[in-house]
Amino acid sequence: MSKNLPAFYLFFIFLVMYYAGSFTRIPFADAIGFVLPVEIGKYEPTATATTHFLYVNTAIFIKNITGLNAIEASRLLIIISAALTVSVIYLTVKSITKLKWASVASAFIFGFSFTFWKNAEIVEVYTYNSLWLSLFFFSVITTFTAHKKIYIPLAALFFGISLWVHIQNILLIPAFILFLYYFRKETQYIYSSLLLFLLIFGGITFLNVSHGLPFSSPYFSERGEWLSKSFQKTFAEYIQDLIKSVVYVAYNFNVFALLGLAGVYFLYQSNRKMFFVFFTASLCVYGFATFYAVTDNYVFFLPFNIIFALSIGYGMSQIQSPWIKKLSWLSLCIPLFYFFAHTAALSTQKGKDFDQYKKYKGGMDYYMFPWMNNNAGILEFTIDKKQAPDPIFWMTNEAEIYIKLLKSKGYTEEEIRKL
Repeated sequence: MSKNLPAFYLFFIFLVMYYAGSFTRIPFADAIGFVLPVEIGKYEPTATATTHFLYVNTAIFIKNITGLNAIEASRLLIIISAALTVSVIYLTVKSITKLKWASVASAFIFGFSFTFWKNAEIVEVYTYNSLWLSLFFFSVITTFTAHKKIYIPLAALFFGISLWVHIQNILLIPAFILFLYYFRKETQYIYSSLLLFLLIFGGITFLNVSHGLPFSSPYFSERGEWLSKSFQKTFAEYIQDLIKSVVYVAYNFNVFALLGLAGVYFLYQSNRKMFFVFFTASLCVYGFATFYAVTDNYVFFLPFNIIFALSIGYGMSQIQSPWIKKLSWLSLCIPLFYFFAHTAALSTQKGKDFDQYKKYKGGMDYYMFPWMNNNAGILEFTIDKKQAPDPIFWMTNEAEIYIKLLKSKGYTEEEIRKL
């Protein structure tokens, strides 16, 4: 137990940190769409691409057993999932490197990474999804490093469950199949793992079809044609997407991104099988997230970001130089990086113009700071009948429904403004 104490410490450190920076009011984007069904309290019966079956039902369950309101129940699920994920990152890097310092540094680097930290501070599905994926990656790596075959079916279990949280995870199926292939001689574990995965994964389609939905319902959304539009871009737009994806990685991992690339190289040299499993996973997720035609595609990089954080830890462990260990302490300074980047952006005219244009949702703070204290709220925005320069009708429509529901429960407009 004592050897895993850092994992417990990391959990409590990030639990407090994420709670301290958590949203004050329900933010813009998809947040209201997650809080509303939890407030209604009716368990989601189907698992389509946009219902996020397991996330919503878990939040409702927490609300029911704790007596918390929908906002606080959602906050609890998001923050606990985020802090647990950081601890799993530590345990995973420790499994492959055997070095405590590299594992702790990797946990801080990932816990402070912009996209993950941001999603730990708002109402979204991605920290809960990251928890299941991190457990999946931990099981895969531990199978390779500890040679404990029990982790093969555990990998299948965690991966299967993750699909009930977010269907994007089907992009990891090629990597999962390759993982099973490499351990094909362990027939008892492979067949049981494959059967377990197929039962869990197939259960999604069975559930939907039993409720009268089409066979393809888990994979497509009725809200937009984002996937088809992803194939209709010009060559220049694809290049812009690729450049933007590199910027995302740099903003998330800054100087530590170089150690991530080093980790890729060292893993290729030392363990080709593990390398190809994670290379396959990274290629599928990174490619999809890069070219997916939605404005918030940065969140779809999170599974890749988990893998890259693990690679950073491995890269640290393999570079035989004392300055690397000293460099790892810079991970504690990552929040300062966001502050200076924000200051630099606002010093330019384009930055000032962008800040003013997006002022309705918090301006540059919303886009460059991961923490969300004293943020602009969608409910207050809707009550005041404000207008945004961007189309946000789906947010305000759901906000109006939520406001009406809260009023029926006795809330005043002044009280709702603060939520």
